[in-house]
Amino acid sequence: MDLKPVIEMAGQAVDLAGVAAIVVGALAATCRFGYRLLLRHPAHDAYQRYRKGLGRAILLGLEFLVAADIIRTVAISPTFASVGVLAVIVLVRTFLSFSLEVELEGRWPWQQGPPAARRRQA
Repeated sequence: MDLKPVIEMAGQAVDLAGVAAIVVGALAATCRFGYRLLLRHPAHDAYQRYRKGLGRAILLGLEFLVAADIIRTVAISPTFASVGVLAVIVLVRTFLSFSLEVELEGRWPWQQGPPAARRRQA
């Protein structure tokens, strides 16, 4: 039994989930942004929430896309060259994720957030 087609389909499904997460998240964030503006919320506050929502959607989509790349590269064609390309792709996407996370949270990951944010997470 040849598992390559099954693994390829699994990789494509995870790719599709990543794209869907970005698109659905972007649409949801945009709708919430428009709704806040219609309710006459302060534009700056609505915009900041919009950016956070959009950034979270992109982060989630990037996680799925990295997983799909790993599935396809490691399971289908684990050559030295393909693993090297995968390493570069993961490095770039990890840098993007890290940058987005820092921008969304407004602090480095190793820094503690404000006391109110720590209570909400608990």
